[in-house]
Formats: sequence, structure tokens, C-alpha cells
Amino acid sequence: MPSSPTSVLVVGATGGIGRRVVAAAQRHGLDVRALVRDPAGAERLLPGADLVPGDLEKPDTLHAAVSGVDAVVFTHGGHGSPDAARRIDYGGVAAVLHALDDRKPRLALMTSIGVSRRGAYGGSTGQLLDWKRRSERLVRASGAPYTIVRPGWFDAVSAGDDRLVLEQTDTGNGGIGRDQLAEVLVRSLLTDTAAGRTFELFAEAGPAPSDWSGLFGALTPDPAGALDAAGDPATLPPVAEEPPAVQDDLARLAH
Repeated sequence: MPSSPTSVLVVGATGGIGRRVVAAAQRHGLDVRALVRDPAGAERLLPGADLVPGDLEKPDTLHAAVSGVDAVVFTHGGHGSPDAARRIDYGGVAAVLHALDDRKPRLALMTSIGVSRRGAYGGSTGQLLDWKRRSERLVRASGAPYTIVRPGWFDAVSAGDDRLVLEQTDTGNGGIGRDQLAEVLVRSLLTDTAAGRTFELFAEAGPAPSDWSGLFGALTPDPAGALDAAGDPATLPPVAEEPPAVQDDLARLAH
């Protein structure tokens, strides 16, 4: 496992979280590559990043983006509809992992609180969370060292809410600043104790963390070889109940 990656690909780099991840990674001295559909249009948003064209819905366009990097951060999203979640939130992770072939760089995946609360949300919200949960399963099945972050509500924080709360029951509810989330995603790449962990992320009143190794190390690692996270309920669907395309993706990653 690369304990200290030197280069990172940011997927979803032009989004509200992705731009902050690019900046945070640059502050930490990483060489940053940004996957973008329109490099010319992204130059102003992502100064100093290596802009590489690619489309998450066209896996054959991703090989140049993943070539040579030793870390990947996924911050992309499909704007909320179930179909977009299938094609982008889930499909983008599947496409990047496919483009990596047998390479196993350090991964950081942003999903959402609520992904394991099956049945708690109806309609399009429930379907969106199901696709995010399935993307988590792909990352765990990949065999790469990973951290999965399930953030709370973006920017639902107050001045002085600098203490980070990491939970593993997926029952909590709260906010997290976008800059705080970006910092956690980048720190997870650079901290060995973050590997193999999945957690919900909130902020509350108190001081900012100073011991990142201890913060991540206090978490329970995900069970070795499991598709679901430590603390997830046993009621999550088995692979045989997932859509056929998901079953195929998981089977491919297993090989």
C-alpha cells in the first residue's frame, strides 16, 4: 500500500467539492491531475492542475487520466436523478476502476450519509442512495487500499464547528463544511490508519483535529474481503439481488 502517494487524480474536479480537493491536494504537495470534459473551460477553475480530458460515460477515454497516478479521489455526482446516479455516481466509479485494469492506487470515495439505511428513503432519493452504496461495494471489491467518506449535509455548520466527528453506524444526522470534507478526503490518502475505513463525517463545536492518525485509527476497519462497511446492517441486499450489471462489475473486480 502506498503510504504516501505523490500524485492524485481527482474525479469530479470541477464540482464544488472537487475544486476544494484539488486545492487541498496542492497544499499538501501532491501532483494533481484533474479529469475534465472540457480542459479549456476548466483552466480558470483549477489553476495549477494537470487537466486531462475524459468522460465517465466513455470508459475508453479514461486511460490517459489514470495512467501513472498513485491515488484517486472520487467527488463526482450525477445531479440527483436515479438514472444519473446509475450512469455517473455508480458508473463513473466502475469506469475508472475498469480503466485502472490491475493497478491498485490509493482510493478515496465520497458517497453520502444514509446509504445503508435501506428502506428509510423512498422514491428517487432511495434509488440515488442505492447506487452510491453500490459504488462503495465496487471500491471494496477492487482490492485497492481505500477510504470511503459518507458526508453529512454540506455547509450545515456554524462558526466554531471545527471538531470532526467520524461515526460508523449510518444513523447520525448533521452538517460538514465543504472545505472540511475536502481536507478529510486528502488526509485520508496520506494517513495509513485511514485505509480500509468507511465512516460518516460531521462537524460540531470544538477544535480542529491535530492528530489525523489517531482520528482515523480510532475507527473500526471494514471486515476483510467484505462488500459492506463495519457497522452496516445485515439487511443490505446480497450480490444476487443487485442489478445484473452490478453483479458483472463485482465479478470482474473479483478476478
